[in-house]
Amino acid sequence: VFPSLAQAQASVANEVYQELGQPAVFLFCPTEYCGSLCSPSPSQSCYLLTLGQELLLAIGVIWTGPKVVSRELSATQLEEVEGVLRRRPIIWDNLYANDYDCRRVFLGPYTGRAPSLMPRLRGLLLNPNCELQANFIPIHTLGRWFRSELESCAHADCTGMETAAAPGSSQGPRDGSYDPQEALEQALLDWVAEINRQALESGR
Repeated sequence: VFPSLAQAQASVANEVYQELGQPAVFLFCPTEYCGSLCSPSPSQSCYLLTLGQELLLAIGVIWTGPKVVSRELSATQLEEVEGVLRRRPIIWDNLYANDYDCRRVFLGPYTGRAPSLMPRLRGLLLNPNCELQANFIPIHTLGRWFRSELESCAHADCTGMETAAAPGSSQGPRDGSYDPQEALEQALLDWVAEINRQALESGR
């Protein structure tokens, strides 16, 4: 019936979206959901180009970045994806996901995301560790990053073109900017306080 997988997927997604009454939030995860799955590149992928043309603009498209688990996200990468999809992507961030290797738990701060990315995104979802309690630091530091992004977007010069400082860099953050190390230290303090509170409540 359809000349390509992308056209089939877009047709079905559009029909479901309309049948559900065009909900405010309707997300579509493409088969090519990161840069490494695109051939030869996101901007030249026939699959993504077709989705961008055929998928109704109100439908959000999920993207994980240059890889399934992306160490970095830049404004340039997101601009390329936005151009081919004709909409800002919703980042499905696998930075902390450990379902592919449950012997590891990721407890570092939210990092590797360029400052002022908010204008390039339609939304952001965090795929956490499988171990519930281990997500205190990821979620805490993500919240701190998000708050700094909101403050940054309040300024007229919010262009999304800045680059993320390397973890452990001696270069101090600009006023109001997100500092991963500072966010980690605050998250640890709050986590210890939360552990102590729970211990007191349980009488241990």
